[in-house]
Formats: sequence, C-alpha cells, structure tokens
Amino acid sequence: MPRKTDADNPADWIAIVESDLEGLHLLAGRQISYFMCRGKLAEVLEKILKAELIRSGWALVKTHDLRWLAGALLERDQSLAAQIKPLCEALAEAYYLDRYAGFDLDDPDWPDLRAKLAAVTALCAEVKRRIERGRGNPS
Repeated sequence: MPRKTDADNPADWIAIVESDLEGLHLLAGRQISYFMCRGKLAEVLEKILKAELIRSGWALVKTHDLRWLAGALLERDQSLAAQIKPLCEALAEAYYLDRYAGFDLDDPDWPDLRAKLAAVTALCAEVKRRIERGRGNPS
C-alpha cells in the first residue's frame, strides 16, 4: 500500500534522503555517472537542510538554493555550521551545472565526490538523530 509523505514532516525528508544516499553510495563506489551523482548529492543536501529547518519550526520554502537554505538554517542554529558551510559552497552550483547543457564540466574527481558523499551521509545521520530525539526516542 502506498505511503503518503508529508512535506512538513522532517522524518519523511530524511527517509527520502536515505534512499537517495543508498543509490549514490553504489554509483560512487563503482564510479558510474559522475555528474548525475554530484547533482543528486546537491539535491540530497538540500533535502537534509530542509528537514533540519522544518524540525526547528520553519515553514517550507520551495527553493533549490543551497546557500540560501544554509543561511536560513545558520540563523536558527550555528551548531551545524562547520558541516554545512563547506558542503553548500562545494555543491551549490552542481545542482544546475550538472543537469543542463551550456556549462563547462569539470573532470570527474571521484575521491572528492566520495569525500563529500561521506560528509553528507554524516550530516544526514546527525539530523536524523535530532529528529528522533525530538520525538522522545533516546539516541
């Protein structure tokens, strides 16, 4: 039976992220489709930021702008700044540049992509812990 997700439920955002991360880990491990992986990683980061913002009471704004989302989050809570700032700077343009023609493409850098993937995965785990703590689950 289909499960309805709720855009105002941060746990639903994280559930989608975890599925996306599974695929990204498989593709990056096999070095398949670099530009798709990098663009999808930017999208995953966007969803994590939105999950954390929604968890803190933010009303969803439909945007793909990682820098704007990071700024909104950091206005509310600086505790994730060290994790968020470098990822947003590194992936902010990838969402668009890797999806559409008309831009110069970098040479694939799989070690760098895997490092960013590990950092995004760790950020996801931290946001998931925060969501679970907010629901009274010990972690």
